[in-house]
Amino acid sequence: MTVARSAGGQGVIEAVAPRATLLYRSDRARQKLVAANVTQIVIVVAPVPAFDEDLVNRCLAAAEHGGMAALIVLNKVDLPQASAALRSLEIYRGLGYRLVALSAKRDLGPLVSHLKGETSVLVGQSGMGKSTIINGLLPAAAVRVAEISAALDSGRHTTTHTRLYHLDEASHVIDSPGMQLFGLHHLEVPELADAFVEFRPWLGQCRFRDCRHVSEPGCAIAAACDKGQISARRLASYRGLARELSA
Repeated sequence: MTVARSAGGQGVIEAVAPRATLLYRSDRARQKLVAANVTQIVIVVAPVPAFDEDLVNRCLAAAEHGGMAALIVLNKVDLPQASAALRSLEIYRGLGYRLVALSAKRDLGPLVSHLKGETSVLVGQSGMGKSTIINGLLPAAAVRVAEISAALDSGRHTTTHTRLYHLDEASHVIDSPGMQLFGLHHLEVPELADAFVEFRPWLGQCRFRDCRHVSEPGCAIAAACDKGQISARRLASYRGLARELSA
């Protein structure tokens, strides 16, 4: 975007460049844009409140479909529940995704190098610590944070709109409001299957060309899962999504 200054401290948009990437979510009725021209999605999770694995899978699928890199950050590793959370996330490291474990209140060092030269958008449920990460990176931002609800095992919304922060001239971070749902209704089922990276070696090998990999006979994806080559957890998540898109 090219902006020219005008009188009174205002500006005029003179030109808008094409988008390189676009992250958005959608349901049957509408689409909600999250951020444009980002190079990577940073999926922030935590052991408390418990993170939703299905939401992680949806964010990863959106990243793959949108041509963006993905980084998973496990925050609050100082909590006793962190070991179990980290074990459950190892499945993603095995798929080739980067996984960083840290405590945003103590040390953001493990994350900083992954943000250099990137335009990153932080996504995840409320209460995962996205705003705490922003405050650690940029103390002057003074983003409001809130305590989690122990009774409901959920966080409170503190970020109400998406905001862009500049770490340096080449590194930018976008903080987005917490989300409980990440609809992918803008994807067709074949696009969804391709967005699950471990499916790709078997795509096109099913008995039927229009196989959705849900319950069709002769499905190569199901056979790979039976042999332990594809995670049953990930396949179950995909099938739930595929049914949702096909409904």
